[in-house]
Amino acid sequence: MDRLRRRTGYYTLALFGSILLYAVLYQNGMRVYEGERLSFLHSFRIVVEAYTTTGFGSDAPWQTATMNVLVTVMNLTGVFLIFLALPVLAFPLLEDVLSTTVPRSVDDDLDDHVVVCSHSSRAEALIEELSSFGIDYLIIEPEAERATELYGDGYSVIHGDPTSVAGLERAQLRSARALVADVSDQVDASIVLTAQEIADDVPVVSVLEDPPKAQYHRLAGADDVLSPRPILGESLASKVTTFVTGAEGDTVEIGDDLEIAELPVRRGSRLAGSTLAESGIGDRAGVNVIGAWRRGEFESPPDPKATLTTGTVLLVTGSEAQLQQLQRLSHADVRQFDHGQTIVVGLGTVGQAVTDTLEEAGLPYTVVDRTEMDGVDVVGDATDPETLRAAGIDDARSVILALPDDTTTEFLTLVIRDVSPQTELIARVEETPTMQKLYRAGADYVLSLASVSGRMTASTILDDRDVLSLDQQVEVVRTAAPELVGQTIGDARVRTNSGCTVVGVERDGAVLADAGPTVRIQSDDKLVIAGTGGDIQRFNELYT
Repeated sequence: MDRLRRRTGYYTLALFGSILLYAVLYQNGMRVYEGERLSFLHSFRIVVEAYTTTGFGSDAPWQTATMNVLVTVMNLTGVFLIFLALPVLAFPLLEDVLSTTVPRSVDDDLDDHVVVCSHSSRAEALIEELSSFGIDYLIIEPEAERATELYGDGYSVIHGDPTSVAGLERAQLRSARALVADVSDQVDASIVLTAQEIADDVPVVSVLEDPPKAQYHRLAGADDVLSPRPILGESLASKVTTFVTGAEGDTVEIGDDLEIAELPVRRGSRLAGSTLAESGIGDRAGVNVIGAWRRGEFESPPDPKATLTTGTVLLVTGSEAQLQQLQRLSHADVRQFDHGQTIVVGLGTVGQAVTDTLEEAGLPYTVVDRTEMDGVDVVGDATDPETLRAAGIDDARSVILALPDDTTTEFLTLVIRDVSPQTELIARVEETPTMQKLYRAGADYVLSLASVSGRMTASTILDDRDVLSLDQQVEVVRTAAPELVGQTIGDARVRTNSGCTVVGVERDGAVLADAGPTVRIQSDDKLVIAGTGGDIQRFNELYT
C-alpha cells in the first residue's frame, strides 16, 4: 500500500505539472503565433480538453504550424498519461479491492482451540491430527501473502505476528486449549515468552530443531519441548537393527501381552514374492495381519492374493513372542558384511540419531556428508556414484538417507537404485506427500518428519485420547467411542465405514486382545484403533 501511495503521488505531480506547463505554453503561443490574448484559465481549460480528447471549442482550427504541433503534442501527452494511470493506479487499486482480506483477529467466543505458530509441513500434519479429533485450531501467519493463500484455501488463519502481545491476544490465547510454537528455535523462544506474558496458564508446546536448546525453551516457560528429529532418526535406524540383530524393534504395546508392529518386507526376505495367503504368516507365527502399506497406499484388510513385494509394509498384531517369531520368518539369508554394512547419508540431527542407534546396536556403518566434520567417513556429494562407491555401496546391505531436502533425497534414491539395485534403501522426508514419490523412485521404507512431529504434538495436547504410534506409517489411537455403545463391532461395520481396524478393547483396566466382530462395546470401554490419518478422522466423526 505504501508503494501504491508513492506511485499515486508521483503520477499526480506529473499530471498537474504537465497541465500547468502546457497551459503557459498555449497561452503564450496563441499570443505570439495566432495574435490572440487568452486568459490563463482559458488556456488551462483548453489543455484539459486536449488531455481528455473532449474537443477544443472556439479555438480550433489553428492557423500556424507551431500551434498545431503544440496541440498535437498535448493530445499525445494526455493520452499517454491517461493510459499510464491504468497499470500504475487503476489495476493495483482494483486488485486490492477484489483481493481476499485475511482477518487479523477472531471472534471472542472462540475457545478450546489450539493456536499454531505458524504454517509449515509439520503444522499441516498437526492440523490433520487435530481435525481428526474434532479440535479447532487457529494459525497465526506473519507473512501476508502466505496468510492470504491459506485463507483462500479454507484454513482457519489470521495475519499477525506470533511474537507480539497483540498477535496472540487477537488469536484469543487466553481461552485456547494450547499454543504450539514451531517456526525456528529462536523465534519459538520469543513466542513462548510472549505467551507467558498473556496467559501463563495456557499450555505451551515448543517444537525444536536443535535438541540441545531445549533448556532455554523451558527457561522461557514452555510446558513441553519436543524434539521429533532424534525420534525419526532412531526409528529409521531401527529398521536396520531389527533386521540384523533380531531385536523386537518398533512395536506399540496395547495390553499386557498384545502389541502392534510394522513389518517391512525386506529385499531377499523369505516373504518377498509370495502372496499373503501363501506366506502362512498367521499359521506359522500366530499373528494377525490387519493391514498393508503398498507404495504409500494403506489397505485394510489386505488382499490375501496380493504379492508381497519389496517395499510392502505389513501391520500386524500379536504377543511379543509371536512378533519375534514373525521377524525370524521374515529375515533374509544374508552374509555378514564388514565395515560399511550400512551407509548413512547426512550427519545432521536425524543422521546423528541414526548413527547413535547403530552404535548402540554394535552395527558397522559409514557416514557420507558434504561437509568434513567429526563422524564423517566420506566427504562428498552422495548423488555422485563415485562418492557412493567410495563409501562401499557395492557391498552395503542398507542405505539410510537422512537429508533435510526432499528433492535431493528423491534424486539420490534414483542414483542408488541405478548403482546398487539390491541395496535396501530407507529414507526420511520432510513433507508427507513426498513419501509416495520416494516409493516410486525405489525406496523400501520412508518416514516423514512432518508426520512424526504432528503426532508428537497432538499426543501432547490431547487429554482424553492417546496417540500410541509416533513413528509408524499407520496411526494407533486409544479413544472412547460413545456412538458405538451397545453395538457389536461387526454390526457397526467399523472397518467398512471408517477404514479403521479395532485392534483391542480396553475394559476394566485390561485389554481384550481378541476384539472380534461379536464384541459388544460398553459405556466405559476405550477402543484401540489403527488406520491412516483420514481413517482416524472418519472414525471420530462417526463414533466419538
